[in-house]
Amino acid sequence: DMCEQLLAAEQSTYHNTLLALRGFCSLHAQDHHGALQDFQRVIEHDSPHPNSCIKALCGRGLIRISGGSNYLTALDYITACQLKLEETIFTIKSYVPWNQRGLLLKVLQEEGQMMLQKKRYPGGSSVSFQKKQTGLRTFLTLKVLCFVGLFSPSRDAPGVFQLASLLVELDSSDEASRILCADALYQMGRGEEAHKMLSLALSRNPQRAPVLARLALLQLKRGFVHDGNQLLKRLIRIGDSSCLLPILDIFQDEDRKLLQSHCRCRALAILKGKQEGAAIKEAIAHLSFAILAAGGYAEDCLLTRARCYGRLGQMKTAIFDFNAVLKEEPRNVQALSGRGFVHLALRQQKEAVQDLISALKVEAGAVIPAILTLKPEAQGLVTGWLLQHGRAALTELVATKDPPGEETLGDLLTMAKALTKICRAAQHHLFYTDVLMANGRHQEALKHLQEAFGHCPAEDFARARLAVLQLQSRNVAGAAAPLSVLARRDEKDLAFLLKFVDTKQQQHLAQAAAQEGKVLMKSHHHEQALGYLSLAVLASRDSPRYLRRRAACLMHLKKYEKALKDMAKVIQGHGCNSPKTRAGDHCCQGFLLLALAQEEAAVQHYMQALQLDEPLALGTITSCPGRESLTKTFHRIAQNNFEKQLYEEAWKITDYGLKIDKSSELQKLKARLKREASSCSIH
Repeated sequence: DMCEQLLAAEQSTYHNTLLALRGFCSLHAQDHHGALQDFQRVIEHDSPHPNSCIKALCGRGLIRISGGSNYLTALDYITACQLKLEETIFTIKSYVPWNQRGLLLKVLQEEGQMMLQKKRYPGGSSVSFQKKQTGLRTFLTLKVLCFVGLFSPSRDAPGVFQLASLLVELDSSDEASRILCADALYQMGRGEEAHKMLSLALSRNPQRAPVLARLALLQLKRGFVHDGNQLLKRLIRIGDSSCLLPILDIFQDEDRKLLQSHCRCRALAILKGKQEGAAIKEAIAHLSFAILAAGGYAEDCLLTRARCYGRLGQMKTAIFDFNAVLKEEPRNVQALSGRGFVHLALRQQKEAVQDLISALKVEAGAVIPAILTLKPEAQGLVTGWLLQHGRAALTELVATKDPPGEETLGDLLTMAKALTKICRAAQHHLFYTDVLMANGRHQEALKHLQEAFGHCPAEDFARARLAVLQLQSRNVAGAAAPLSVLARRDEKDLAFLLKFVDTKQQQHLAQAAAQEGKVLMKSHHHEQALGYLSLAVLASRDSPRYLRRRAACLMHLKKYEKALKDMAKVIQGHGCNSPKTRAGDHCCQGFLLLALAQEEAAVQHYMQALQLDEPLALGTITSCPGRESLTKTFHRIAQNNFEKQLYEEAWKITDYGLKIDKSSELQKLKARLKREASSCSIH
């Protein structure tokens, strides 16, 4: 009321001062609208009064906080500080209540920090508004420009510096305000003053990470490397690297690069020395600083840090760093191979193979030496997994019969060649030869095979491949012998090699092998004969004729289970065969089942044989296993069925058994069956 009475008087000497006072009265009475009107009238007055304008700016700033316009609040207080810092301090202490002052200081700190982070101030440049420039003309210009929004002094470091100076004056014990002041001085190119202010803050709190980080940079910038290292070590011991994130937005580009380079070099120097856990952890901390200084991505530092994490056993963290590199550079060889080695350590075969193959495709010359640095056990695991994957892929490609994709075969060729360089094992040279054959490069395959194993290889797998390559020159007779040896050792590998032989050559090969097998069986060399007959079976794609011969050979060797499988394939393929042929096959199957003590199944096959061609079946049975012996088997099986009250089946078995031999035991059983089944029809 007093302010309104004075304003209503004719004298207007203290008009702006009264408006400012009334504005604060309205503000304290929670009349923000009335207060804002008074403050605006003071700021927009044609004859401004500096002290009154400072009060109005401070008052308007408070109102803007309640409206959520923190940035505009900071603008008002920076403008007030640039006009007259002492008057601004007085206004805050006199007019801003204690319960609002804490919030005001916090808002000004946060906004000042954000202003420095948004725009770096070119060090050493002149300042547009100095503390002494508070004349009327300067003020009027500033007032108008701020009002229309064409100029923001707060975006300059000097404005933030004056804002920080205000905060320090209001609370000299507040460390955040001193740090803000030091940051502003740094951006203004006044590094020595910033250093002094930070040193004072550090003396009060030696473990303050944000202060240590800033001092470390300033010491490096001044050329005091030793001091900078000591400060970084203290920062590492505290374990708070997150404080670097807001600081890096304030640092100038050249200083960020300086910090990055220094921390990287320091980490490498540490790693060249001790390889203990503590040293590796210190190196990781320096690398983390370097990565942060680079803006979050520094390829060499990320790769080195990932390897360090791997040494410490922190595999998932190592993968995270490798992934960060691969996100930016998907074909980065070091990241691919490094991640592959981590998967290797975790025994994740699929992922390790995928990464290592990708790396080999990009640059095998860089990956092979890296693999050779591994321990022998790890090298063996890598080569074993790669070979296993390559074999599976090549087998699938060869089996499809479609023209394989160039990229896939090219990948396999790269992998196979790398394996021969990593370890000169026979299996690696064989795989490389196979890939060359799959590519149709037979001369290269032959040359490599002879270089690795000689012109007359002693190794069976190598001799077999040489034989396949010789088949290209129609040397069927020379190819049969080594391939038969392979048939006895590894039928799967032989089946794979035969994929490289055309159909006509396979037919000739099957005939030659079958003939040689027949000769060897006559001379009772059944083991050798088995190899040739197996070759004939595979080359003819399971011809029934050659399956029967091999089954006979296997019976001589008493390998009844394998013989049984061959005869099962023959019987399964029965179609256009004559009853005589089919009867003979069932007799053979029956004999094999008897040898394996599977009497019930054997009896079924003999009954089928008798049904198809009784004279042939009886002749075969007479020869082996003998009528009397087989009749006893029939009796046992019939008796079992009788006891289970399966009278019809028992009758059928008994009937067929009596066709083989008029056994008294079978005749008695038949009579019992007639008595037991007198009330029902068996037939």
